[in-house]
Amino acid sequence: MARPVKHDGLVNRRGGSKFWQMDYRDRNGERRRESTLTEDWHEAQKQLRARLEARDANILQTVRKGESLTFGELGDFFLDNHSKPPIRQAGTHRANVRCVQHLKKVFANRRLAEVGPEEIELYLRERLGQRVRVKTGKGYRELGLVKPATVHQELRVLRRMLNVAVRKRLLASNPCAMVEFPVRLKGFFRPHYVTWSEQQLIEMNAVPHLRNAVRIIAETGLRVKKELLPMKKDQIDFVNGVLWIPDSKTPNGVAEIPLTKLALEALQNQIAISGNGKFLFPSDKNPKGHLMSLRTAWRKALKRAGIPYFRLYDLRSTYATRLSAGGVADEWVIQMLRQGNSQVFKKYSQMKLQMKREALDKINRRANEMSVVLTQQASGDRGFDTVLTQ
Repeated sequence: MARPVKHDGLVNRRGGSKFWQMDYRDRNGERRRESTLTEDWHEAQKQLRARLEARDANILQTVRKGESLTFGELGDFFLDNHSKPPIRQAGTHRANVRCVQHLKKVFANRRLAEVGPEEIELYLRERLGQRVRVKTGKGYRELGLVKPATVHQELRVLRRMLNVAVRKRLLASNPCAMVEFPVRLKGFFRPHYVTWSEQQLIEMNAVPHLRNAVRIIAETGLRVKKELLPMKKDQIDFVNGVLWIPDSKTPNGVAEIPLTKLALEALQNQIAISGNGKFLFPSDKNPKGHLMSLRTAWRKALKRAGIPYFRLYDLRSTYATRLSAGGVADEWVIQMLRQGNSQVFKKYSQMKLQMKREALDKINRRANEMSVVLTQQASGDRGFDTVLTQ
């Protein structure tokens, strides 16, 4: 009969080392000795408890692997397996590559477990103090400070990377959850709600093809680059008032879209000016045969209309808000947006706040007040009557 184990685990010093060593048994009963790399007894006890919890949860091998994994290795794994198409769009992958390159300059050779909240906050503050470097024929030239939005994007990519590590059980928790971004981003990722009068003003100052695009997006909620600009004329069924989307950002985006009267008129107007080609928004400059962007025309239209800049993509959010404000259930709005995740709808429904503020401006705070109350004495046996004078 085997002797019972007196201690589940302990920390001690061996061989004259200044660091505490933890001694414990794994799930198979095999004895393991590891250095805690700390001189603090309490910190050594904390590491021992973490080892025992990982053993009991049967993730000890994964946790040990995560401690030996470097940040650079995780970055390469993330880009190869969780960033490339078809997992993510090509544009998203390019942005992830740029962000990981900046992160690797600081964290590449560090062990994954060594990247904590303090190190991340220090990185963010240092990045906000750096300047943009542009490579020219004569070398590098420094421009203005790095924009907070750029640094915030790097933080988001870092958070996604570490979330992958948590799901793979290489980390116990994501340290980004305890990091507060040091700069307040004004209006960051808050959609702009386009009122009907504002939309008409933009259309009046827009070139014909942009005017039609604005009306189509506001009436259908199409994605600009992936669904609207590559659209072919044979995707439109004017008889049944339906638009077919064969390729989209997500599998749920592939669907038939019902068209309103305004959308049909805008599509007919665009076909009238598009020529004899197959694309609805043709372009001779692009090898693909269609427009790739409306950004320049959009900026000029907003400038002529005297409206501060906001994204053309916000018209998709406006479409969702108008549906919701019209009494359409959120579940149906999600289907009309062709979203696979209901959490995404929260981004579009945030614009309801502005509509609520507009409604508050119409409050009549004297609605319950009586204008004049006159008490008149009536003749005869009728007594007194109360008459409200309007």
